[in-house]
Amino acid sequence: MKDTVKLSEKQQKSRRGRNIALGLVLGGLVLLFYVVTLIKIGGTG
Repeated sequence: MKDTVKLSEKQQKSRRGRNIALGLVLGGLVLLFYVVTLIKIGGTG
């Protein structure tokens, strides 16, 4: 039994755009934490 939902072209593009936006936000947060960590470690030296 395979229940799959077929998305329209508009829904697929919307989902893809949302996924790209989420990826960019997550990448930005990782970069932010990385920079803050470097500043904290560098500031103590």
